[in-house]
Amino acid sequence: MLTGLPRSAAAELIAAGAVRLGGRAVIVRSRRVEAGSTVEVEVPEVVDEVVTAPEVPVHTVYVDEHVVVVDKQAGVVVHPGAGNRRGTLVQALLHRYPDLAGVGEVDRPGVVHRLDKGTSGLLVVARTDLAYRALVAQMASRHVERRYLALVWGCPEPARGVVDAPVGRSQRAPTRMAVSSRGRPARTGYEVLRRFADPVGAALVACSLETGRTHQIRVHLAAIGHPVVGDTRYGNRSRSLGAARPFLHAERLGFDHPATGERLRFESPLPADLEQVLIGLE
Repeated sequence: MLTGLPRSAAAELIAAGAVRLGGRAVIVRSRRVEAGSTVEVEVPEVVDEVVTAPEVPVHTVYVDEHVVVVDKQAGVVVHPGAGNRRGTLVQALLHRYPDLAGVGEVDRPGVVHRLDKGTSGLLVVARTDLAYRALVAQMASRHVERRYLALVWGCPEPARGVVDAPVGRSQRAPTRMAVSSRGRPARTGYEVLRRFADPVGAALVACSLETGRTHQIRVHLAAIGHPVVGDTRYGNRSRSLGAARPFLHAERLGFDHPATGERLRFESPLPADLEQVLIGLE
């Protein structure tokens, strides 16, 4: 019997397809369990000690005693989870800043928001409980500015708009997200910055998050018929324009400093691999 499992950890197990009810993978976290039902859980190895990852590269943009802002490389997982127990960004930060241990949730110390493994760009991590609570509150009140650059197939019309559609677990595949009436509210603002003429049919788009659901930008852009270039999960599997990963970069991050109240804003240039994709379109 599992006891004392954090809700976030249970959600990760469900997302990874590690929870089965009556022999079938559970997709909806709120699904009711009837008396006599058999629930199977594949529990990953539990590691008691604080695991660090000095080998993982960390590009620190800003650091003080309250927060760390990093520019994450693509291919790095933010925190340990089902299937990714070691070699994460959080473990690399724990090696450099041991005071992160115990801040926020045990399995993701200091983490206020996340970036997908294939997404590069800016991320803020809290170093104190005060900073963690303040940043979480700013996230909830939509006071944190998060802007991404995405290259999409086709060109969205109108050129500026908001995708307002709930996002939840896919009914068909528990590791995928989808626009769903059962999902949580999700809003993504977008603006077309640059169009690339036919026969390519692509556009560079700036996306602003009003909420922060898993894979939100990728799901929303795919839902309006303009999936992210290089996104094999939600987009075109046969064409990539040379992108080895989803063309998605967190280029801007803004928030109020949790201790001083000063508004901080950071920007990250497009990484070389994504810049090369754009050069190939010119």
